[in-house]
Amino acid sequence: MYCQAIHRITMNITFFTLMLLFGTFAHSATIAEDGLHKQDWFSITFKDVAEDIADAKAADKRLVLIFEQRGCPFCAKLHKSILSDPEVAQYLQENFHIVQFNLFGDEEVTDTDGDILTEKTAASKWDVMFTPTMLFLPEEVVEGVSVAEAAVGKMPGAFGKLTLLHLFQWVREKGYEGDEHFQKYHARKIAARDAAGNSVDE
Repeated sequence: MYCQAIHRITMNITFFTLMLLFGTFAHSATIAEDGLHKQDWFSITFKDVAEDIADAKAADKRLVLIFEQRGCPFCAKLHKSILSDPEVAQYLQENFHIVQFNLFGDEEVTDTDGDILTEKTAASKWDVMFTPTMLFLPEEVVEGVSVAEAAVGKMPGAFGKLTLLHLFQWVREKGYEGDEHFQKYHARKIAARDAAGNSVDE
């Protein structure tokens, strides 16, 4: 009896420790009053995009803008299945500032060209039609250039874990400046993962 009790206590401590370790980078999404799913590691800003780019660069990170909307099933999938994955969450937190926008929201937004917009007029100006849509920004933006013109990558829709993770890695590594198209980069990373026996759904 004594040994069984000790074994149960040890197992509980081990389980609790693992939960803490995974919990450092994996949090279940919550839904806020605006109806959008939230990650507690998303950046809360005044949505002055040029300022947000500068803040991200000062932290040695990159800026990503993500558009979502109330009741979006693909946004729910993104948060619950992908952004809550420990590997994805850790990489994104360590390398990016992510600012959430409401596709039909009225919060003030300052474009990188100086235009004062709302979230919904920014979506229209930047050709964002679907949710979720992610816009990847460069480390610096030329004066007078809008977010739509400055973006180095765009992901419309909810893709699988590795597609999303590899796009973030490709942007972080400035793959857009090289000759390897993202699709070839993605295929190479998948092949390397398969060769190592670490296959997962794309």
